[in-house]
Amino acid sequence: MKDVVALGELLIDFAPVSTDAAGYPTVAAQPGGAPGNFLAALQAYGCTTALIGKVGADSFGRLLTRTLAEKGIETRGVVADPKVFTTLAFVTLDATGNREFSFARKPGADTCLTAGEVDLSLIEEAKVFHFGTLSLTDEPARTATQKAVACARANGKLVSFDPNLRKPLWPDDNAAKTQIEWGLRQADIVKISDEEIDFLWGLSPEEGAQKLLSEYGVQLVYATLGPKGCHFANQNGCGEVESPAGIHVVDTTGAGDIFGGSAMSQFLKTGKAPSALTVSEMRAITRFACCAASLSTQTHGGINSVPAADAVLAIV
Repeated sequence: MKDVVALGELLIDFAPVSTDAAGYPTVAAQPGGAPGNFLAALQAYGCTTALIGKVGADSFGRLLTRTLAEKGIETRGVVADPKVFTTLAFVTLDATGNREFSFARKPGADTCLTAGEVDLSLIEEAKVFHFGTLSLTDEPARTATQKAVACARANGKLVSFDPNLRKPLWPDDNAAKTQIEWGLRQADIVKISDEEIDFLWGLSPEEGAQKLLSEYGVQLVYATLGPKGCHFANQNGCGEVESPAGIHVVDTTGAGDIFGGSAMSQFLKTGKAPSALTVSEMRAITRFACCAASLSTQTHGGINSVPAADAVLAIV
């Protein structure tokens, strides 16, 4: 049995490492995609994982699949399709390391996963199923995702969801809101950012977390606050954890995903239901995740930026 199975995009992030006099960047390729980043953190912190998704039958697709396998992530659910290219994302960074994405995805392989290609046996064998919204932007991946979520729920699995809003990938804001709302209503555990809460409802992180608990059936909420830390909540209470001080940020790519995977790794170690966690347990989980995410920003990329457990524990 796997601890966590995720479905979604596996892609190459091209991040700038320098810029010439005319302003053109020199970029470095990094393995990424939110579900891959999420699972890489889980693997680093002692959990077993698998990914369901699609890459192209090309050099980047082979590199990504090999990288997952090297990290210990089960890859039998990753389909290589010769008809489409592996999805690419080009990242631009500002002076503080915050990023903006441009996607080569018209279509990208990740959007072409079909319902018939979803390995349901992986979900049936898992404790937790995790997904985000990039697999909901286009067909046939949207239907594939819906099938996977239905399988998870029918088999009594915990469902984890991260909206991971990328506005350029949606035809308009209403389309994004519709699919995010659907995802939120499927989930037991939600990692959502303060910006996403504002986008959906115009609420504060604290108000958004309470809305998810009271109106959406979510049991455990992590509302991340960027460099400030994270607000957490379940039916037993809520609180806030600050990010560690003194972190020199180079690249925030994947930090939110690494937060989510890190938090999930610590949650699973409790052996409890998400609604049964005490405030002190949520605080400890969130502190570990904030430290892991912060340390990940000191280097480029997503999958390869997950810090070692010892480094995280040293600053928790």
